[in-house]
Amino acid sequence: MSFQATALDGGQQSAVARLFSAAVIRELAQKGKSPLFARLINETFTIESSELTAPVSSMFDRAFNLLTRKDYRHEYAYKAAITKKILFGRHSLNTASLITEFRVQNTKADIAIFNGTSTAYEIKSERDSLSRLQPQVETYKKFFSKVYVIAGENHIKEIMQKTPEDVGVLLLNNRFRITKIREVPENPYRTSPEVIFDSIQLKESLEILRLFGINLPEMANTEIRSTLREIFKSLDPAKTHAHMVNVLRRTRNASNLENTLSLLPISLHAAVFSTPLKIKEQATLLEAVNTSIMEALNWAR
Repeated sequence: MSFQATALDGGQQSAVARLFSAAVIRELAQKGKSPLFARLINETFTIESSELTAPVSSMFDRAFNLLTRKDYRHEYAYKAAITKKILFGRHSLNTASLITEFRVQNTKADIAIFNGTSTAYEIKSERDSLSRLQPQVETYKKFFSKVYVIAGENHIKEIMQKTPEDVGVLLLNNRFRITKIREVPENPYRTSPEVIFDSIQLKESLEILRLFGINLPEMANTEIRSTLREIFKSLDPAKTHAHMVNVLRRTRNASNLENTLSLLPISLHAAVFSTPLKIKEQATLLEAVNTSIMEALNWAR
C-alpha cells in the first residue's frame, strides 16, 4: 500500500489521525462498517489492486506507522506509546484503568491511569503549542497524585523551564521509547476533594462516602449534588484521593477488553479506549477490521 505523496499536507495528516478517532471506532463497533473510514482512506491513500484483499486492520497499521514518524508524529502516537509501554508494560487491565480525555475543571487530561495511585499524562506533540501548559498542569494537580508532561525532543527544554519540580517530564524519543527526564513522587495531599467530586460520577461520589463510613441524610433529589459537594469540601485530601482511586479502578475497569485487544492490531489498542464498547460491539469491531479493503471501500457508497 502506498501513500499518495512522500509528504502529507495538513489535510492528509488530519485524515490519517481521524482514522483512530472515537467516531470511526464507534461506527465499526456498532454497524460493522464505517463510511467515515472509507472516505478517509480515499482521501489519503492510493491503493493498488493487489492490495484490495488485505484486511482493514492493515490500513490502520500503515496509518499508525505514518503517525509515529517524527515528521508527522501525532497525539495518537503518544497515546499509543503510553497504552503499550505504561499501561501494558507496567500494569494490566486487571490492576489499572486507563481513561482518555479525563475532564478536570475546564481542561482534559489526555490520558489518566488509575492503579495504586492516579496519574495524568498531558501530551505535547512536536506540532503542539505550549501556551496552555502551565494552567493545565496546575489544574491536574488538584485531582491527580502524579502529573507528567510527555513530549517530543523539540519541546523538552521549554517544558522543563515552564513546569514546576512537582510535574514529571517524559520524552517520546525517535525510537518510540519513553524516557524519564524528570521523575516525581506521589503527592495526594495537594489534591482537592471538591475538585475530585466535580470530576467523577455521582454514583462514584456516593461510593467514596460509603468508604468513609458517611451516611447521607434524607433529602430531595435536587439537593443531592450540592449536599455532597459540601461534604466533600470537609474531607481529608489524601484519604479522599485513595478512596477515589479504589472506586475508579472498579467503575472504569476495562478488563472485559482483554480478549478483544489480544486479537486487534497494536495500532488500534489506544483507540479502543476512546469509546466504551459492549461485548457484542467488540465482536462486531473484530469482524469489521478483518473485512477486506475492497469491501471497506464500498462503505462510503
